[in-house]
Amino acid sequence: MTNTPNQETETNPIPASPPRKKPSALQRGIFLLLTALCFVYLYYRLNGAAMREGMGLAEYMSQVFSSVRWVPWLLLMMGYSLAYFAIDTLVITRALNWFIAPIKYRDIMPIRGSSYIISIFNEQIGKGAMAYYLNKRDKVPGWETGSVMLFIMFCEIFYLLIWATIGFVFTTELLPDVFGLIPYIAGVAAIFLVLWILYFQGKILPNSSLREKSILHAFKLAKPWHYGAFFLLRSPAIILAIVVYTTALNLFGVEANFLNMMGVLPVIFFAAAVPTPMRAAAITLWVVLFPENEGQMAAFGFVQHNFFILFNASIGLLFWRRAQRELFGT
Repeated sequence: MTNTPNQETETNPIPASPPRKKPSALQRGIFLLLTALCFVYLYYRLNGAAMREGMGLAEYMSQVFSSVRWVPWLLLMMGYSLAYFAIDTLVITRALNWFIAPIKYRDIMPIRGSSYIISIFNEQIGKGAMAYYLNKRDKVPGWETGSVMLFIMFCEIFYLLIWATIGFVFTTELLPDVFGLIPYIAGVAAIFLVLWILYFQGKILPNSSLREKSILHAFKLAKPWHYGAFFLLRSPAIILAIVVYTTALNLFGVEANFLNMMGVLPVIFFAAAVPTPMRAAAITLWVVLFPENEGQMAAFGFVQHNFFILFNASIGLLFWRRAQRELFGT
């Protein structure tokens, strides 16, 4: 550990938090186009399903929503969100303890909870807000804290890819043919990860100065076991999600099993990470993967993903007063 909370001297000032870059016009244009394509596709599929039933689109979707068992679904999702918050906070706490300084779990809870409010718009911005919060409250160097958030986001990609590969191995016959690309993608990613670790350990390009950047602080300190520990700490969340999403689908009137969810859910979560309004990419993917239940899957994707981020934000509201007090003294 190279720093401790509240460490600040005149000779070693605390670096400011990493600047927040606004997305370029090209990025915004791409996301808007992607969103438009998703909604056009959904309208085409849902309107077609309604016409086959001899109904208008509004009547068709009203019937879909009225058939859902809402009370058990609501209880299920509230419990899932709370459990996810506990696991998520644990992962962030351990990562900060690995690379920055000893910080207690209960002191990370208000930080993570408050960041869920910002994550309504973008999860990556939410993690940036955590780095800012820690910098202001605990005087932890902003760039180095930002590096921990980068480490977490980096590991989350590989964590989902590993689970997508596991799901593919066990559910190959249940998945669309395009999922056959997963083992090849995983193989390339594994090679990349090995080279990445070797580079930051100085065994590849030893004279490179890039690894000395503060924003890459966590990667320089990370050992192979840190990556494995991250996977083990985060995995209960995906296992729980498989159970919850399978149960929730059945409450929406769609037959689903755990093996099927093991194969598709990591890929759905990749789509949910795409910053489209209302998680349009994830909703669209549900409809693509379950084409025989267009209405139920559109309703499920819309409600499931958006309830999750909104309920998480409500968890954040419980910590909002404390966050304001710790940041601004109000």
